Amino acid sequence: MSDPMVEIVDVHKSYGSGTVLDGVDLIVHPGEVTVLIGPSGAGKSTLLRVINHLEKADRGVVLVGGELIGYRRVGKHLRELREREVLRQRTGIGFVFQDFNLFANLTVLENVAEAPRSAQGRPASEVYPLARRLLERVGLADKADAHPRRLSGGQQQRVAIARALALEPKLLLFDEPTSALDPELVGEVLDVMKSLAAAGTTMIVVTHEMGFAREVADKVVFMADGRIVEQGLPSQVLRNPAHERTRAFLAKIL
Repeated sequence: MSDPMVEIVDVHKSYGSGTVLDGVDLIVHPGEVTVLIGPSGAGKSTLLRVINHLEKADRGVVLVGGELIGYRRVGKHLRELREREVLRQRTGIGFVFQDFNLFANLTVLENVAEAPRSAQGRPASEVYPLARRLLERVGLADKADAHPRRLSGGQQQRVAIARALALEPKLLLFDEPTSALDPELVGEVLDVMKSLAAAGTTMIVVTHEMGFAREVADKVVFMADGRIVEQGLPSQVLRNPAHERTRAFLAKIL
């Protein structure tokens, strides 16, 4: 078995008196697609944000590619990295949000090219051909000069995926990537995600799309109340869950 791509060790997170993550441990290997499912408020989205240090864990650590995220060890203690160092780490972790977050004043091509130019300092002569290749990969080569407002929601989300890929990350995080889309547009985004999975991209996906989880996931993780209740193969967790909490959740959505 290869070394883990992601190691989440005893991660805790609270807001005031509310516990959001309560001792989460999770390992994701290179090339794996891990799908997080569970009720609203289970801590799934917060866990994604902790992975790339958009949220700071109160306790516990996250490693991506063997590198401690957000901190460095000094003896027995952890020292938080400077923002500049955290931003460097984030360039290796692509994040696709549910609400696209595209720059309205930039064209589609400029949106995809912006991150590698600004965050990685790569030259335009390298970045723009890359951006065009990625737009072709997500089926939007003909929209390069359009602005986001001219695109459908599904098209905007595919641009967001291309933008995340432009950083050539070792890990892709998806936070409910289809929840803001009309039902008829969901399939085009899931098709792109399936192609990424087939190409061996390491992905952690928060979604309610059980068909995607059943077809594409290597591992399904059910979370509730900030904890991982159970995890395993899709056939195991979705068809024959071991925990009553998982059975109750699936009975409501399947």
